Amino acid sequence: MREEERVTPLELFFDLVFVLAVTQCTALMAHDPTWGGVGRGLLVLAVLWWCWVGYAWLTSVVDPEEGAVRIAMFASMAALLVAALAVPHAFGNTALVFAIAYGAARVGQIALFLLASRGRAGLRDSVLGLAVSTFIGLTLLVIASQLNGTAQGALWGLAIVIDVAGPYFRGVEGWQLVPGHFAERHGLIVMIAIGESIVAIGSGAHAHISAGVVTGAVAGIVVAAAMWWLYFDVVAIVAARHLANAKPGREQNSMARDSYSYLHFGMVAGIILLAFGIKTTLADVGKELHTVPAAALFGGAAVYLLAHIAFRLRNVHTLNKQRLAMAILLLALIPAVQAVPAIAALCALAVLFAALIAYEAIRFSEARDRVRHELARQPITD
Repeated sequence: MREEERVTPLELFFDLVFVLAVTQCTALMAHDPTWGGVGRGLLVLAVLWWCWVGYAWLTSVVDPEEGAVRIAMFASMAALLVAALAVPHAFGNTALVFAIAYGAARVGQIALFLLASRGRAGLRDSVLGLAVSTFIGLTLLVIASQLNGTAQGALWGLAIVIDVAGPYFRGVEGWQLVPGHFAERHGLIVMIAIGESIVAIGSGAHAHISAGVVTGAVAGIVVAAAMWWLYFDVVAIVAARHLANAKPGREQNSMARDSYSYLHFGMVAGIILLAFGIKTTLADVGKELHTVPAAALFGGAAVYLLAHIAFRLRNVHTLNKQRLAMAILLLALIPAVQAVPAIAALCALAVLFAALIAYEAIRFSEARDRVRHELARQPITD
């Protein structure tokens, strides 16, 4: 098992492929801005997320930059890249290509886990359990590639549920992780997802610079910065500390699974929905948003906050009331923002996020200062 806490350059290199995959999910939604299109985009995102999560756990037990593991990681990157390229038509004529490429990335992951589990009976048992749920999920995706419509979507959903539920029902006692590394890795993937919202500003504007586009771009950056602040200012520091201080084994692994592998998907999904909404807004700032983009813009922001609330409940068992109130407000405003120009809706979201951050910074200034300037300086120990 590796001992160092740092995320390696090869892991960052690997995550660059995930950047493309995330961008493709946003493009899939934007190409088909309907409830069905958004649903398919989220299904693809969930599948790709679970693949990425597996590699985050894997690199806690192997050094990705040493020996044959490095070559295996490159091969997995190639497979994941092909899967990302197939995302725009993952429910159409590239469905089988996506399933096979994604399957290759998952099989490579299982193979590396099996190599790492030699002499570790607990880890070997957990990996074999993961292999079973992975095989079932991949089989369902291959079958789904030959179908269409509701049946195809239902099989995708079933494949995700079975694959994701595997570690929950099989238990987590046998898994191993380096807590500081694990927390940092997920923080970086949140950063990558937030970066997609910035990419959405550029792709949505289509290089047409006007006063409305400039205003929208600034508002979009405010929203992206707010999402960064809401996670990295205090939440990431406290969560990493709680994970490191948890008792190694079942307690620590359960916290890592629930807080990071599961609940961080809600954060990433919310960011991607919001990115889709921003992209649609910048495409025509003076036009009113239709129901789906409006729901993605404000609903995505609400999902992001709700994931934070669940994250805090799981880690410190307290409720973040101001973020819950803001999430409810954002959901309630979805019908109203469809009656104003898209640029006004985006600016309103930026103002609401800024107000939430200002309130938290003032209301909890002492606790925030203690976390950022005392707790953050303390070394994390396993």
